[in-house]
Amino acid sequence: MTKQTSRVASTFMGNAPLVIGVLLVVDSLHFIFARLLAPHLPGGTSAMYVLAVATLEITVFLAFKGNIRPRLFLQNASFFLIIGLLVAAATSLNYIAVGFIDPGTAAMLAQSATIFALAFSVIWLRERLSSVQILGALLALAGVFFISFQPGDYLRLGSLMVLASAFMYALHAAIVKRHGGEMEFSNFFLWRVASTTAFLMVFTTVRGQWVLPDREAWIIIIAAGTVDVVISRVLYYVALRRLKMSIHTIILTISPVLTVLWSLLLFSERPSVTALIGGAAVIAGVVIVTSSLGRSR
Repeated sequence: MTKQTSRVASTFMGNAPLVIGVLLVVDSLHFIFARLLAPHLPGGTSAMYVLAVATLEITVFLAFKGNIRPRLFLQNASFFLIIGLLVAAATSLNYIAVGFIDPGTAAMLAQSATIFALAFSVIWLRERLSSVQILGALLALAGVFFISFQPGDYLRLGSLMVLASAFMYALHAAIVKRHGGEMEFSNFFLWRVASTTAFLMVFTTVRGQWVLPDREAWIIIIAAGTVDVVISRVLYYVALRRLKMSIHTIILTISPVLTVLWSLLLFSERPSVTALIGGAAVIAGVVIVTSSLGRSR
């Protein structure tokens, strides 16, 4: 890692609760931005513009620092193409899905990634959880199941899209955890986002959905690219590098609870009693797991 990356990692280690808190807030806005863009552009097209803005911001920043390393991409082209394809497909499905289901429900269904990611972390990455962490994981997973599989929701097209997206994003996270943890961070992030953008451009071309955003859409796109990609994913990958994938995943299960609050505030969508019960179980599980982190190090 570079000195700059090492400083980021050290900052994370010293301010883990703050970093995780900020990550949860920005992560909870993913489906909110998708819904805000839905009246303006096709879902896949919105995702493409958001990732393109993020790619431009990262490229400009690294060019200013004189720190763009094409060799990292060339030496690891298959790695970046695989995770770029997975993230592009997952993001596109999420942006399309909010045309069928509300952001709160989508965010809760997206936490099915917890099930996939925990399976990857235990079976593939050979990670182990303590008994207390297993208890927290089971409680969080019970909350996710309670929310995600309400009668009728799992049969909706939008719900199926989010579940497919959750699987692909969890697979991408496992691949990054296994093969990308030692790469220089800033260029890893640049080529991850750039490869995702490239695949989204291909998807948009194949669908014939190249549409120019209006002024209001551009404002949302720039905000989403900055907050939901650059800030959110930097924190996401720093956390992924510093924590076990299983712990990292369980912590993020609290994100949909915040999405429900955003959805209520912006779209006046009230969560059901079932969603509230499931959300309470998720929070309780996260509290159990995070409270045991210090003891497990």
